[in-house]
Amino acid sequence: MSSFVNLKGSMQRMNSELQQVQLELLSAHCAVHQLRLRYSTEDLARFGHRDVLRKSARAASALSEFYEGLEKNIPSPEPSSPSSQPSSEQVALAVGWVSAYLQQQRAHYHPVAGALDPQPRVMMRPYFSKALLDQVRVVELKGARVAVPDFFREIRAAGFDPPEISHMDSVTFSDVVVFNHQLTLRALFHALVHSVQIQVLGLCRYADLWVNSFIRTRTHFTVPLEIHAFSMASRFLTPLAEKFSVEEEVLRWKQEGRY
Repeated sequence: MSSFVNLKGSMQRMNSELQQVQLELLSAHCAVHQLRLRYSTEDLARFGHRDVLRKSARAASALSEFYEGLEKNIPSPEPSSPSSQPSSEQVALAVGWVSAYLQQQRAHYHPVAGALDPQPRVMMRPYFSKALLDQVRVVELKGARVAVPDFFREIRAAGFDPPEISHMDSVTFSDVVVFNHQLTLRALFHALVHSVQIQVLGLCRYADLWVNSFIRTRTHFTVPLEIHAFSMASRFLTPLAEKFSVEEEVLRWKQEGRY
């Protein structure tokens, strides 16, 4: 029994680390995408520091080779059943569950949440409005975890896999952000992007977009709402990054129908 428990614990740690690596890779992918939007390949090759370019290319090649080898050994998925897609009624029910969960958890954590400390507030100020930074409240669980929603059991019983929220650094409940471990600048920036998205889109629309995107992509890392948050957090962490308004970026994506 003890060997089984140890094996199960090792597998959980491995998958947790794998999720973290996926997050880092997505952040890197977003950073490269921003670079490609601003500079041509010719300019990068001609004017970029050669040593940096070569080391980056070698690292990317090594990663590609590693993951190609892994992909060849991943067992083939079982054939999809006709019921692999939820019905419109199930989707509508899930959207309602998510909306209610976000509201309930905000009410639960708000009484024990505190205002942003001065230092992270100063770091966030060039990107977010003073009104948002005054309004938002944060909670650090110090290694505890946000409770898994009760309706996840219903989702699994229906034959679908819900998102793994226990692996997330933080969860945003409108203007209340709960950190599973401790507040970091990257996790805070990412979470505040979601606060802006909820303000701009409205809670119900945010939940609708999140659920429908997750159903299409089957992983929260590739939900457009998440991709945009990862992308902007990556820009924020870039040395000497240009300042930008998160609200303007969210409004632009909304107008362009990119969510």
